[in-house]
Order: sequence, then C-alpha cells, then structure tokens
Amino acid sequence: MDEIEKELSKPGAWDKPDELTPVLKEKSQLSTKLDMYDGLAEAKDDLDAWLELAQEEPDEEVLSALESQLGVFKSRLAGTELATMFAFEHDKNNAILEIHPGAGGVESQDWAEMLLRMYTRYGERKGFKVTQLDFQHGDEAGIKSVTLQMEGLYAYGLLKGESGVHRLIRISPFDSSGRRHTSFASVDVYPDMDEDIEIEVKDEDLRIDTFRSSGPGGQSVNKTSSAVRITHIPTGIVAQCQNEKSQHRNKATALRLVKARLYERELKKIEESRKQDYEAKEAIAWGSQIRTYTLQPYRLVKDHRSNSEIGNVDAFLDGDLDEMIRNHLLFIHAHGKQS
Repeated sequence: MDEIEKELSKPGAWDKPDELTPVLKEKSQLSTKLDMYDGLAEAKDDLDAWLELAQEEPDEEVLSALESQLGVFKSRLAGTELATMFAFEHDKNNAILEIHPGAGGVESQDWAEMLLRMYTRYGERKGFKVTQLDFQHGDEAGIKSVTLQMEGLYAYGLLKGESGVHRLIRISPFDSSGRRHTSFASVDVYPDMDEDIEIEVKDEDLRIDTFRSSGPGGQSVNKTSSAVRITHIPTGIVAQCQNEKSQHRNKATALRLVKARLYERELKKIEESRKQDYEAKEAIAWGSQIRTYTLQPYRLVKDHRSNSEIGNVDAFLDGDLDEMIRNHLLFIHAHGKQS
C-alpha cells in the first residue's frame, strides 16, 4: 500500500488519469482486504470483551449480546477464510455472468429469469455493482438470455463455480393441469479482464452488427441503432451490449466481452478441471447439471459436485448463496481444482 501511495503522490502522476486506473484499482482492492482483516480483528476484540463481561455478569441481556457478537465474528471469519482460497490469478477480478435457458420454451425461459433474480440479489448482498450489459426478453415470459457484470473484489472467485447447467423441478405455473416439470438453464461465468487482457483479436476476424436496443430504458433506447453485436468468426463466440445509449461505448464493452471469453476459452483448454469450452459444451439437458433445485414433491437445493444440500430453497433463490458457494470452494480447494 505504501508503494502505491508513493506512486500516486509523484509529481505529474495525475496528469494522465487513465494511466492510473490500474493503480487505483489495486489500491481499492488492497483497502478492501485491509478493511476485511481489520473488521475480523475488531469483531474478535468485541467478542472477547463480551465474553469477559458475561463471565462477570451472566445475565440474559449480556448473554444475548454475546451470542449476537459471536454471530458477527463467525460471519467475518467465514469471509476471511474464503479470501485465503482465492489463489487463482483472476479470482479478484470482476465477473461476467451469462444465463441462457435450455430447451423447453417458456418453462426454461422463466427459470432463467428466476436465476437472474437470484444472482442479482446475491450480488447486491455482497455489495457488488450489478449491471445488465445485455438482456433479451422471452417470447411469453422469462428471458432468452442475459449478460451481467458483477463489479467487486473476488466477484469472479466467488461466482466461477456457478458455471454449468442448473435444473429446476417444480409444479409448472404455465401448465393448467398442474403437472410437474423439469427445466434447465446454463450459467457461464468468466473474469472481466478490463483492459489488462492480452488477447490478439484481428479486425478481419470480427463481424460487427448494430441494431436498436430492446432492453429497459423507455422509448429513447429504440431511436438509434446503438446496440452492438460482435461475432468472432474463427470461434463463433458472440457478445453483444445494449446497456449504453452510445454505440461507441457498447462496441467497446462487447469487444471486451469477446476478449474475455477468448481468454477463458484458452484457460479451459489448459486446465484439466475445465474440460468444457464453448465449442464442446454439454447439452443444457438431463445428466449434465451441476445443481438441482427441487420445489416439488419436496424442497431442496443440491449441488452435485460437493454434495452440499440446502433446505431453505426460498432464501437460496432470494440470493442467500453464501453457504453453498463456501462449501463448493472448500471442495475444490481440497481437491486442488480451480472451479
């Protein structure tokens, strides 16, 4: 931190603010880490103080405060413990998260929207800035696809294990006969590399299309063809952005997404634990799921990799993913994997 402060205090350091972006980002990340460790130490000191008081005056009010402080300490300890597991180079990065429904029309599209709500709520719980870079409405309900940017320290490290197929079992709200349905949706997560990514993309390998935005924002978003879709022809990777009214900004974001997906694709080729790349991806169907969300005939969320189970399905779908994500990180940490 001292070295960064020296860098920022050099004469003329702020003459080119764009060049300071990586430095400021690193400073912010280090500050967040220090705040986390300081918060844990403070919680431990407060716990010791309440424990000492409880030994002297073990009345109901003091014991209640001690129990509350113990909860605070456990929560901060769990967060610090997770931070020690983020050894992968890009775990600290922001995350790009994509959701796509599987076969099944409105059922799967509605399930994809439920996942969108779940991850948005989770991001908000973690204090991340959640931005919809692209959003495609479903035909009758739900969504056809969505791309989210999660901005916050360790966003990628926390969310990378969510990549895969998610299965939902429920009584369908779209079936007048009240039958049970199984729906699938895929989630892809890759690190947002900002401008640091070193992937060469040739102009002749790109096809760039512009179109009118169809996402939220009122009538103004449809007046100009500001939305941008970029196709990387050699790999078939497609990224699009319609979040901004400026075509230039949407193009820059879409290109960054293409580069990030190309980078992640290369990582998947190298790492044995990432055998699924975008050209050989499992079908979004039975047998390939990483997690099952059962609402009928019983209520349970089960992760098929770590065998973790959560009974409070409503809280989980409302974004309370910490326990499941922690269990998965402990699992992959114990097995020496990255995701």
